[in-house]
Amino acid sequence: MNLGLKGKRTLVTGSTAGIGLATARLLASEGACVTVNGRTQARVDGAVAALKREVAGAAITGIAADLGTAEGCAALTARLPDVDILVNNLGIFEPKSFEDISDDDWLRFFETNVLSGVRLARHYLGGMRARNWGRIVFVSSESALQIPTEMIHYGVTKTAQLAVARGLAETLAGTGVTVNSVLPGPTASEGVGGFVAELAAERGVDVATVEREFFATARPSSVIQRFARPDEVAAMIAYVCSVPASATTGAALRVDGGVVRSIA
Repeated sequence: MNLGLKGKRTLVTGSTAGIGLATARLLASEGACVTVNGRTQARVDGAVAALKREVAGAAITGIAADLGTAEGCAALTARLPDVDILVNNLGIFEPKSFEDISDDDWLRFFETNVLSGVRLARHYLGGMRARNWGRIVFVSSESALQIPTEMIHYGVTKTAQLAVARGLAETLAGTGVTVNSVLPGPTASEGVGGFVAELAAERGVDVATVEREFFATARPSSVIQRFARPDEVAAMIAYVCSVPASATTGAALRVDGGVVRSIA
């Protein structure tokens, strides 16, 4: 399938590793002009170099900015004033009991996971509307539907993303701009991989054992009974960014390995 992305100006936030990097790679391979983003220049430079090695002729640039702050978003949009495709992938997670989640934690999670996408969508929406074409994707989580008791603050921000995306889609009714959410399940991203490796080291077992136990106890409803690969999630993101996906908007699309027990 030709996704029709050649030359489309694209920003993927939080894209120096994991789902974001896999998405940037796939969109670049489809001919999009991709800007990657991370908090540090070293991480951004590393991602840009890797993508240029991996994708022949890729049009890749990078901008280092902390999008968990209003200042960081303003700095990025000053350097990248317009895009055709915005993938709001930036997100943080942290297991913590509810009683221990401070006001500062709640605010930090909301700023990073929700307001980063809100601020960028607000900035880029005018240009998309004027051209009558654009794609905005919020990378949410199955935790938006099944709030994890071990990190309620994370789940709340992921649910908020669904509301923002749906509201924006309805705001743009009748235009060529689509807005969707993609809901990954447990994915072998850099952060998750590091967390699982730490657990394995603490217990003196291998990573495969921790993974099996995680799906047996924490996510027993998973149909695939394994962590998804970042490229498996990126495939769904790339599709909803595409020209053929013009009738898909206002949707919450699950790439959760069947964790959510619902056929809707």
